[in-house]
Parts: sequence; structure tokens; C-alpha cells
Amino acid sequence: MLLAIDGGGTKTHGLLFDAYGVVHAVARGPRCLPQVDGVADALGVLDSLVARLLADGGATAADVHHAGVYLTGMDLPQEEERFAVQLRTREWARSFTLANDTFALLRAGTDAPDAIAIVCGTGLNCVGTSASGSVTRFPALGRLSGDWGGGTDLAEEILWSAARAEDGRGPDTLLRSVVTEIFGTHTVYEAYCGLHLGEIDPAIVAELPPGLFAAAEAGDAVALAVVHRQAEEIVALGRVAMQRLGLTAVPIPVVLGGSVLAAGHPTLVEPVERGLRSVNPAIEVRMVGRPPVVGAAILVLEQVLGGEADVEPAAGALILALADQLIG
Repeated sequence: MLLAIDGGGTKTHGLLFDAYGVVHAVARGPRCLPQVDGVADALGVLDSLVARLLADGGATAADVHHAGVYLTGMDLPQEEERFAVQLRTREWARSFTLANDTFALLRAGTDAPDAIAIVCGTGLNCVGTSASGSVTRFPALGRLSGDWGGGTDLAEEILWSAARAEDGRGPDTLLRSVVTEIFGTHTVYEAYCGLHLGEIDPAIVAELPPGLFAAAEAGDAVALAVVHRQAEEIVALGRVAMQRLGLTAVPIPVVLGGSVLAAGHPTLVEPVERGLRSVNPAIEVRMVGRPPVVGAAILVLEQVLGGEADVEPAAGALILALADQLIG
């Protein structure tokens, strides 16, 4: 038995499967964010998820040969090392691989050695690899490391723009109604005061970004400016990754994923594709529809089985097994 886990800013997916690609259990849990919630809480999420997988799959921890754990927030070597020390104390696998979740997205979209993956979900991140074995990554620590984008930042921008529109400091925008409709308030003032006073569940904030894209597609200038900024940030990551790896003039796949990108909003996706092709006209943009946990599972198969020829049939069986299952 093998385990694959993909932990993100809003949810965690897990698979229990075997070396033939047969899926024995699928489970979904809450977010796994050691940077925000702490290592103990993050490990608790994983422990609970694995317990469900084993129970549903009719297996025990003694049956699990290897686990691949791919988590958002594994951005610095020090973070990986600290989390790995605690992960190795777990008894639900004989051995572990721990890495950032961008690697799972990359493998879910391609097996090409020269490739870039950009994830825009709760946050924003990028990884690139080359046939020479080089890997390029970003710290992805938010504004502290020069990052902006993803659902959290977009939601903050929506609230900021709506508040300024309502009190007259900024231009009017449809984002005012986006906020009041999501929060169920009469005014934006009531919404942000409710957040500040703890009277409104802050989890509601995560529901704002779809309204941003609806407003942008309706031609709202403020919303369009925010979406264009997001596109520019995504392109900047891809540009730097390609430049670092010397991949600006060769055909390569650029894998896009994460909830914000995968939603496929034309006001975001079209400028992202144009911007990336302005860096390298030979790229093939691939929007990943399957959940990144599939990439995590294929990586586990490669780690356990070795050569690509051995992995391909099992990986194909695994993907087919998941094709009709809802992992949303």
C-alpha cells in the first residue's frame, strides 16, 4: 500500500493505493497549513486523514510502504527539515517523502523534465525543473518575500476597494455589492466592522474572489485592475523561472493550477497566456483539471517503482480509477 497527500490552504486530499495503480480509498480533510496553524495542528490534520484512508481502505499502518506528503508552506529548507523530523515520528508509513505542493501540481500536468508549474489558489507559487536536474523555486512567504496574489490577497483587495468606494476615497465599483451580498449586510461598513469585532466568521472572506471575476467580466474598471495585477504576478513568476533555467527559447509545458486559475476566468487566463508567450512563444500552456493529489500519487509510484516504464501502466490505471470520483 502507498499513500499520497496534497495539502493546501483550504483543503487536503489523500489517496490510499497500491503499486498497480488500484485506488483503495480517497479522503478529503481541512486545510494543512503548518506556517499558519503550527506543526502540531498540521500533523493532526494528516493523522486524521490517514486514519480515515486506512479505515476506508481496509488497511493498517503496517501495510503502508511509503507516503508522499506534498504541502503548501514547505517553502524554506528549514521548514521542510523541521516538519520532516516530526513526520518521521508518525507510524502510518515505513518511509516518507516531504515536499512543496507545487511539485505535485507539476507532476499532475506533465512528465517533461523541462517544465514550469504555477499555482494560484489560496496563495501563489511557482516551481521549475530542467533536464539538467536544476530546480528553481520561490520563498512564497507573502509580502515579506515580495509575493502578491491568490485568493487571500484578492479577497483583501476586494474588501479594500469596496470600503474606499463606499466612503468616497476611491472610485465606485461593483465590488461593493460583491461584499454586501457575500456577507449578507446592507453596507460594506457593516461587513468589515463585523469582521473586526469577531461577529462575522472570517471564513466567509474566502468566498469573495469569484465575485471579483464576475465584476471584471461585467467591465468594472476596479475589478479589472485587480485581475490584471494578478495576471502580471503570475506571468512574472513564470518569466523568472524560465529565465533562471534557460528555458525561454525551447518548447516546454507550463502547468497552471490552483482554484483561482483552474476556474478558467477569461479575464485572468487570457492575459496570463499572452504574457507567458511573450517570454517564450514555444510554450504549451496546460491547465490542470485533475487534483494535484494525482501528481503526488504518480511521484510516489516513481519513487517506489523506479523507472518510467514501470510507472506508466500503474499511473494510467490510477488516473482512470479517479476519473469518475469527485475530489472537489
